[in-house]
Amino acid sequence: MRPSRNPLLIQALAAAIKARRSELQMTQEALALQIDIDRPFVTLLEGGKKQPSLSVLWRLASGLQMTAAELAAYVDEHLARLQHPAGSAATIEVKI
Repeated sequence: MRPSRNPLLIQALAAAIKARRSELQMTQEALALQIDIDRPFVTLLEGGKKQPSLSVLWRLASGLQMTAAELAAYVDEHLARLQHPAGSAATIEVKI
């Protein structure tokens, strides 16, 4: 399986992992130990340099005290912000 070629999605996943870990006041080391991965891998995930396997994604969700579905929704929120940043000019067509 090839890695994703959607840079915004990768960036959104990275941001979501880091944001949730920060919300929980958890270090990268603590997350890594809890889900049995290396701390440098957490750094690479949060930097958007690596993508998790499906099994690691499930463990990440658990370590971040979320279900996989909740993590996916959280990533989706970050993706929407990246696709439509606040203050960006959006054209709205109004039909009368």
